[in-house]
Amino acid sequence: MKHEQLAKDIVHHVGGRENVNSVVHCITRLRFKLKDESKANTDVLKNMDGVVTVMQSGGQYQVVIGNHVSDVYRAVVEVGGFQAEASDANNQSEAKGNLFNRFIDMISGIFTPILGVLAASGMIKGINALFIALEVFTDTSGTYQILNAAGDGLFYFLPVILGYTAMKKFGGTPFLGMTIAMALVYPALEGIPGASEPLYYLFSGTLFESPIYVEFLGIPIILMTYSMSVIPIIISTLFAAKVEKFLKRVIPSVVSMFLVPMFTILLIVPLTFIVIGPIATWASQLLGEVTVWAYDLSPVIAGIFLGGLWLVFVMFGLHWGLVPIAINNFAVNGSDSILALVFVHSFALAGAILAVWIKTKNQKLKGLCAPALISSIFGVTEPAMYGIALPLKKPFIFTLITSAIGGGVLGFFRVTGYVMGGLGVFQFPSFIGPEGFDTAFIASVVATVLGFVVAFLLTYSFGGINIEEANQEMVGDAGKKSVKPEPGQGTAIVVTSPINGEVRALNQIDDAAFKSGALGKGIAIEPMEGKVFAPVAGTVTSLFPTHHAIGITSAEGAEVLIHVGMDTVKLEGKYFSHHVNQGDRVERGQLMLTFDAEKIKQEGYTLTTPVVITNSSGFSFNILEQGNYRVDDVIMELVTN
Repeated sequence: MKHEQLAKDIVHHVGGRENVNSVVHCITRLRFKLKDESKANTDVLKNMDGVVTVMQSGGQYQVVIGNHVSDVYRAVVEVGGFQAEASDANNQSEAKGNLFNRFIDMISGIFTPILGVLAASGMIKGINALFIALEVFTDTSGTYQILNAAGDGLFYFLPVILGYTAMKKFGGTPFLGMTIAMALVYPALEGIPGASEPLYYLFSGTLFESPIYVEFLGIPIILMTYSMSVIPIIISTLFAAKVEKFLKRVIPSVVSMFLVPMFTILLIVPLTFIVIGPIATWASQLLGEVTVWAYDLSPVIAGIFLGGLWLVFVMFGLHWGLVPIAINNFAVNGSDSILALVFVHSFALAGAILAVWIKTKNQKLKGLCAPALISSIFGVTEPAMYGIALPLKKPFIFTLITSAIGGGVLGFFRVTGYVMGGLGVFQFPSFIGPEGFDTAFIASVVATVLGFVVAFLLTYSFGGINIEEANQEMVGDAGKKSVKPEPGQGTAIVVTSPINGEVRALNQIDDAAFKSGALGKGIAIEPMEGKVFAPVAGTVTSLFPTHHAIGITSAEGAEVLIHVGMDTVKLEGKYFSHHVNQGDRVERGQLMLTFDAEKIKQEGYTLTTPVVITNSSGFSFNILEQGNYRVDDVIMELVTN
């Protein structure tokens, strides 16, 4: 282990393992909560190789390490036998922001690792559907079946994949989450509802009447189809992660390797079948009844209701309550109007994604937009919804609004489907009635175009993609400014102000670690507004989960750290939002972070923001005069040594 000796020395000199209540890390320092700070050998730690300095603030004993703090943290956890918690932010990641923001953050974190393969699977499904529509081959051919398996496999076993990513997000063992998901999609259990006779019916004569085919220790199990579902496995892994952590604390380490996962599985799998399944089933049934009632009351109201919330229903698996109604309508009446009302949603989503694609400067995001757009047009919405619209929030909201408008139009013209099957653009033929292309069919085309265009315009104009229009003028010609190095010197690098504000000398601020220059040479800024822009073109190499600090490595190798405020990590992400992700390529002047300056001040924190070059030893510096600077003004000039 690379930092093992340093970790042992740190643990020893903070008073030993028994003196540590907890330890987490932020972007530059280890943050200990000690039982007795007087037992720590502060002078020894300050002079230790690998330690920048030591600070005691806000009930925390802070050992400043620098950029590689995460590596040292892992070593400290290992040698000290502490509970691993990746950071202050991760420790409280589910406790920040409002409920909607917390939900979006959770969904984004779970789906981000699979965005590429999710988009690829959607593309394959769309291409396969296109081949069928063009009669290249039939849906009974071997070619179709193989391509269908290739494209649909991820979606069918999506709970298994999410079992891994969700468990990892919640701090549990990923393979344990996968095992729980495998139980939910176990083929033998899915086949039970097809048995000739149920054992009995639960809640007979009510809306929630459910056939019971199997029991667990005498408790009735209401089975549902978990393949392609999202929310059930996320809820299951949330509980599983908490159960696993509890069991690790109470089960002796000598047997924990197999007893912890065994008891976690034994608790969570039955809990999911007994509680989560019935709740999802009953919610679906209730949704179906409400929808039928709303359509009988007013097709327009039903269209607005279904169209606007369809993607939300899909996320929670509630849409399955409408599918049986639609199937029954096709069987009895030869047509169905319920599912026809949600037709616009995939095209509205496609319009929003096109706007993101055109406007974003994030090359990674651009790469995701193309396959997500095509998948949406073909009716496969998961790549666009989970990979782009939900994380960006506003495109998702505009999609829901536009889908509601489209649903209202479809309801007004009483658009009806006459064939079950077909998604996205391939659903158009299902609206051709016995008398051919009637008014209802034309209305479906108009509603689709309207949904696409309105979602595009709303997202493009108000979606908050990259820098807001009002800020674009501030970028100016900063990227054109250059510093000419002296003969024999290296490459020149210009660093512009990331914030509109007053620039001060770094040695004028209160934080000892930054003030001393130990974390790098640079300047400090007193912000005039709550926006942080990229001071160089480069790659986001570190984005702390609380979004109060961000690091960029320029194309020339300069590592720029921007730390908004002093001790703002304690806010646990409150009042901060990020507009880029770790690994993203950014251009100079691109909006990266926003924060509510007034509310942060009201919480008692100073907003003084250090901007430092953490690998300063590799450069010669020219730090410009103090004063008021805007984001297009140069604050530092560097030349590689």
